[in-house]
Amino acid sequence: MKPTDEIDDLLTRAGAGWRAEQEAPPEPDLEYMLTGGRKPRRRWVPALAAASVAVIAAGVLTVLPSPPKNPTAAVGSPQPFAQGNHQPNDELLVKPGDKVQVSGRIIAAPGKTPVFCAPLPQTLIGYLPGKEPAPSCPDEFAVKLNGLDLDQISDLKTIKDVRTGSASVTGIWRDRTIDVQQVSKPITPVDTGLPKLPCAAPAGGWPSKPSNIYSAPVKAFLEANAGQLYGPVTFYPNGTSRNAPVVMMLGVAHGDVAGVRAAFEKVYRGNLCVTQVLMSNADSERVRTQLETILGHDYLGVYMSGGADGMTGGAAPISLLVYTERVKEALAPVGLDLLNVQPQVRPVS
Repeated sequence: MKPTDEIDDLLTRAGAGWRAEQEAPPEPDLEYMLTGGRKPRRRWVPALAAASVAVIAAGVLTVLPSPPKNPTAAVGSPQPFAQGNHQPNDELLVKPGDKVQVSGRIIAAPGKTPVFCAPLPQTLIGYLPGKEPAPSCPDEFAVKLNGLDLDQISDLKTIKDVRTGSASVTGIWRDRTIDVQQVSKPITPVDTGLPKLPCAAPAGGWPSKPSNIYSAPVKAFLEANAGQLYGPVTFYPNGTSRNAPVVMMLGVAHGDVAGVRAAFEKVYRGNLCVTQVLMSNADSERVRTQLETILGHDYLGVYMSGGADGMTGGAAPISLLVYTERVKEALAPVGLDLLNVQPQVRPVS
């Protein structure tokens, strides 16, 4: 098992930022690429299968504090849709008549209403000048923009008679269409940086010392307790220079943090941060698997999903076109409190 690494996440974010600044490449047939396959999953999500609470390592029996008999049932249980009962992500719900905003790529084919297209994963393919295909967007990831004045889009260009550019568009939601009221420059995403190590440094600071995180006893402990634990995740609290300290973060989703730390330290040597998290490795895998089962429906408009947030063990990010009551109802069996919904169509005041 390879622990989650802060550098991996940093490189992933840096790559995403660079791609966001580039002009969108000409697309191959995205509809073909995106249908019939599994939804993209985050490569750093741990996938551990065992769920025992005891492990025998080096002749020592280590027993963690007892978790709930069915920990995954206690996490993310479906909640009733009672009126007035606010649930996670409800502030992102959109219904007809709401004022909404989208920001990103606009595509205008001849004789058709211009559309906003969700930022779908793209395969970078080099085309000779004049040989690139016309821009397109699968219907399940497109929003029609009624009344859009293309002259208000500053970076508009034409490829095989199809015009494309980027803009922020505000208007009234009419179920997969927006009656445009305002057009402005696209919104630049704010880079919040990587999560900080959730544990304070010991007196004198984190020392620079090796760990045995890849040892057989540690691996056996983590696999045996996947139903309680998340990670481990590698943090570099003082940067990544030579001899900088490395700290392993172990999340506890079910059980006592102090008890888990005491048990883990019987097999682990090195800098350690043990903290409470939302999901265990087993919870994360369950969420990922359930989402893959549910999200094949085109009407949900989901283009990226996975398990728990990689660095924190928090709510699973799920990228989609728009969050409606219909989508919410479809996601409820997974556990709405376990999902970080990230829609492209957002309500505004």
